[in-house]
Amino acid sequence: MADGRPVLIVAGPTACGKSALAMAVAERFDGVVINADSMQVYAELRILTARPSAADEARVPHRLYGVFSAAETCSAGRWQEMALAEIGAAHDAGRLPVVCGGTGLYLRALTEGLAPMPDVPAAVRDALRGRLRREGAAALHRELAARDPAMAARLHPGDGQRLARALEVLEATGRSLADWQAMPPSGAIPALRFSTILLAPPRDELYTACDRRLEAMIENGALDEVRQLIAMEPVSYTHLTLPTKRIV
Repeated sequence: MADGRPVLIVAGPTACGKSALAMAVAERFDGVVINADSMQVYAELRILTARPSAADEARVPHRLYGVFSAAETCSAGRWQEMALAEIGAAHDAGRLPVVCGGTGLYLRALTEGLAPMPDVPAAVRDALRGRLRREGAAALHRELAARDPAMAARLHPGDGQRLARALEVLEATGRSLADWQAMPPSGAIPALRFSTILLAPPRDELYTACDRRLEAMIENGALDEVRQLIAMEPVSYTHLTLPTKRIV
């Protein structure tokens, strides 16, 4: 909205420099950096998600970083509520909210709202997450293709989190997740004026930056983070969808 209070969004792919730019803008314009990365909300994943360092977070206010345990699930709707609260708090303090992240669903939830989603009973959700662990994503994709071909065509066969979500909604409601997603957004979004900086470096430069980041992660203890995450069993963390790359 043209007459709304300003919110700056810094977006772009992994390793494009979003966090550094957001911090620089926040320093220059007395801002607050608000995380919009679906993995950086988890406390145990600082290295694996390239979360800003403790020193960086001390330079300017950072919000919604490491606010959940990896044993919890942070949905787009839950994040949206928290982000709107942090944006309001920043405005009330006379600061510029600088929303930083690359999770498109989170950014759309903030700027456009969310379609209404059904409540799924915990027993149904736990059953699907258990099947995902035991049978794997490919098995869930085959079942979804048989029961809901349109939704299955939209999901990658290896995307276990979204496949389990599609099946649990179908199981709980008898309706495709695609039908729910097609419904108009519900709820009112506060009057905000969004401006976006989209970082889009050349692909070869981005791949080089990703390779360097992976090497730095390994040097800084990423494998220890993985071991600590695995040690959290029997806690379920199948909602986490960390990017992977073969290490040789």
